[in-house]
Order: sequence, then C-alpha cells, then structure tokens
Amino acid sequence: MAIEPPPPRSTSCSRAISSPPFHRLRSDEVWHFYAGSGLIVHVITPAGEYQQLLLGSSNPASGEHFQGVVPAGCWFGSSLRQPETFALVGCTVAPGFDFADFEMAKREELIAQCPQHRNIIERLTRDELDPKSLSS
Repeated sequence: MAIEPPPPRSTSCSRAISSPPFHRLRSDEVWHFYAGSGLIVHVITPAGEYQQLLLGSSNPASGEHFQGVVPAGCWFGSSLRQPETFALVGCTVAPGFDFADFEMAKREELIAQCPQHRNIIERLTRDELDPKSLSS
C-alpha cells in the first residue's frame, strides 16, 4: 500500500512584483512586506465592497503595514504606490497553495458583478492569462 504524503499545511513564496492581476483563493493569504516601494493590495469582497491593504515600511503614518491578510474568497490584485519601482513581498497561504484553489478574474464577468469598481478592475485584469505564468 502506497502512503501519500499529506497536503502541505501552509506554503509561502517571496517575489519582487509590480502589479499581479485580480485573482482569488479558497484560503486566506497573508502578505508580508520586505523591501522596496509601498504596495497597494486592492481587494473586492464577496459583497462587492472595495478595500485596500497598504504594505510598506516608509510611511506608517499613512497606513502602511508590514503585513496584511486577504480573506478567502476575495478578489485581489496589487499595484505599486510609486510607478517604475518594485516591492519585495512574501505571501503565506494556509492550508497550502494549490492551483485547484486559485481563480483568475475574467474582466467582463467581474465588471458585471461589481460595475462600481470598473476602473480598478480594468487596470488589474488581463485577457486570457494562464494562472501558472504567475509562478515564474
């Protein structure tokens, strides 16, 4: 009898990013800020409410934090607070990340669900993007 290893209890990654498109997960995702420019994580809740997580270290008075949580089921993407810079961040997902728990936003469908957020949805969605291309 083959014994399969259990799924990971959590997974994490670190990367320099600029603006990943809107996507959602079945699990909470904790974002950790390490270096670079401040980052805005744009969040649209299942109820259609828009929220921002401000990550960074240079301006705590403006609401920047070293970490923030995107709750499961929320659409989210990010943008740099200062264009033409970078942010080095890490993300932790528990239970562990699995592409089966990942959904990339489809622009027109998300706009139909949340027309009040059309501008940010258009900025942070891409046409026919392969989600596995985000892992490189």
